Amino acid sequence: MLKRARQNPLITPADVPPSAEGFQVLGAFNPGAIRFKGETLLLLRVAESCEQTDGFVRVPTYVFEDGNAIPTVQTFKLSDPHVELKDTRGVKVNGMEYLSTMSHIRIARSSDGIHFTVDPKPFLAPTSSSECFGIEDARVTQLDGRYYINYSIVSPDSWCTALAVTDDFVTVERLGIIFPPENKDVSLFPEKVNGKYVALHRPNNSGFGKASIWYADSPDLVSWGNHRCLLRPRSTPFESMKIGGGCAPIKTEDGWLTIYHAKGDNQRYSLFALLLDLDEPWKVIKQAEHPLLQPEESYETDGFFGNVVFTNGMVVNGDILMVYYGASDETCCLATGSIKDILASF
Repeated sequence: MLKRARQNPLITPADVPPSAEGFQVLGAFNPGAIRFKGETLLLLRVAESCEQTDGFVRVPTYVFEDGNAIPTVQTFKLSDPHVELKDTRGVKVNGMEYLSTMSHIRIARSSDGIHFTVDPKPFLAPTSSSECFGIEDARVTQLDGRYYINYSIVSPDSWCTALAVTDDFVTVERLGIIFPPENKDVSLFPEKVNGKYVALHRPNNSGFGKASIWYADSPDLVSWGNHRCLLRPRSTPFESMKIGGGCAPIKTEDGWLTIYHAKGDNQRYSLFALLLDLDEPWKVIKQAEHPLLQPEESYETDGFFGNVVFTNGMVVNGDILMVYYGASDETCCLATGSIKDILASF
């Protein structure tokens, strides 16, 4: 149902300048997407690490001093008995954990939706201890004439979802945490439903069952309640591990159209279409049996974390749905399809 752009991948790590001296870009992926003043803007997740030297391990960190966040390279001797490597994800030193990569949000801009120029500096980067392990996977929704951006923040307290708002994509106001640990994959609906703001979210399930897509509503975008589970993973090879929401749903005559991701056998990610009731969006009208997109091309099957297609950004151009997605946790790609055809495929 979705046709890949022949220019894929649109953005690679080589297209993104590092945010600080000593950092190196490993990934530019999982973009939020919006149309703004005649341009397509992508809010890229940029993952950075540090160059390594023999006998040492170097990790990207932020130091918070006097209200300032300073990107810093921490260097530790591998021979130090207090240094413990944790596979490829990080290192523990004297009980303190550090990640091997650090993410922030960077804006890429395009007049045609295909060819992008990446801003030289981060748009959203860690500013406090609650974000000290990075900022990931932004989703942007136009609401009440403003642009609301929700994103995952990571710290020793695990991961959760925060909200910010901008009017110009130059300055940004942080509104704080809206879903506490452990919760992510939040997508805000582009208008109120029954007088309330509405969101899909994905609380972690470390007990019974598998991580699923939930509904919530709010009077003010900050305080959320009326939580209920909307959709659970099916017993298929595509959804054997968990599912999670994508970006802001699209309002159609048939219902709210959204695209969610599924993690299945061998940690393989695919994308599925979902249709929700217009007036009661916690009710599923239709759910696709087959994926809209699954890893097939080399840039989707091979990379930093292979066999991944993941979307948190879409742009509507008439009947054409432009789905921007991350491939292999490394690059930014595009696939397009007809909204009418997707609705007819259920």
